[in-house]
Amino acid sequence: MKKDIYIIAEIGINHNGDLVIAKKLIDIAKVAGCDVVKFQKRNPDVCVPEHQKSVMRDTPWGKMTYLDYKYKVEFEKQEYDEIDTYCKNKQIDWTASPWDLDSLNFLNKYDVPFIKIPSALLTDIELIKESTKTGKKVIISTGMSTIEEVDVAVDAIKGINSNASYAILHCNSTYPAPNDELNLKCIQTLKDRYKCEVGYSGHEFGLTTTIASICLGATIIERHITLDRTMWGTDQMCSVEPQGLIKLVRGVRELNNALGDGVKVVTETEKPIRDKLRK
Repeated sequence: MKKDIYIIAEIGINHNGDLVIAKKLIDIAKVAGCDVVKFQKRNPDVCVPEHQKSVMRDTPWGKMTYLDYKYKVEFEKQEYDEIDTYCKNKQIDWTASPWDLDSLNFLNKYDVPFIKIPSALLTDIELIKESTKTGKKVIISTGMSTIEEVDVAVDAIKGINSNASYAILHCNSTYPAPNDELNLKCIQTLKDRYKCEVGYSGHEFGLTTTIASICLGATIIERHITLDRTMWGTDQMCSVEPQGLIKLVRGVRELNNALGDGVKVVTETEKPIRDKLRK
C-alpha cells in the first residue's frame, strides 16, 4: 500500500511570542491538511552564547538585549498547555524542536508524536541520545552536515536502542536555499545508506521543488509557515503563506496519489476503451 506523506507545518518562532498568532497558524495548518505543527523550544540562558547575551538589538518591541529578545519570543508552560489543548480540540498534533536538555525534558511532559533535532544540533550527541531515551520517534534534519556527521548521529540513536524509531530529513540550511544547491537526489542517497524513512525539509522559495521531493522518495515534508512573509523575524521570508500552504499540501497529496505502485496493468477505466479500440 502506498505510504501517505507526513506533512509538518513548522511554526518555529514565527508566532513572535504571540499566542493569538500561534493559534492562527495552527488553524491554517489544519485547514490546509497538515498532519502536525511544530514549534521550537529553548532555554535562552543555555542556548544564547555568553558573548551575545548583552548585545543590543532593535526589535518590534523596542531596543533590548539579545537575551531579552529570545525570552520575548519564547513560550513557556502556560502557553504550551494552551497550545496542547487547542491542538487537541482542532484534532491536529503538535511538537517542538528542543534546543537543549532542559527543553527536551519540558517537551517530554507532553504527548508529542516525535522529537525533532534541528540541523544546528545534529552534532549534539548528548541531546540525540537523550531524545532517543524518551522512546518517542526521533526526526533529524541534516542541513549543513557531512555524511560522516549524519553517520555519528544515527549511530548515537542505534547505540541507545537498535530498534529505535527514527527518520532523517534532507535539508539545505541556507535561508532561502538556492534551487541549484538543493541536491534533492541526496534523498535517495540517505535512503540507501540508512535504510530508514527519509524526508525533506525545505527552505527555498516556491513550492515546486518541495512537491517534487516525494518523487525521489521523501515520505515526510517540512516547511516553515507564516501569516505574512513581511512579518518581523529571520524565518519569515522563506516561509510559506496560507494560500501557498494549501497549494503545497494539495500538490503533495495529488502527486503522491498519482505515483502509484509502479506495476504496469490495464486500469479499470481503461478496460472499456481497450475493448472498443483493440482488435
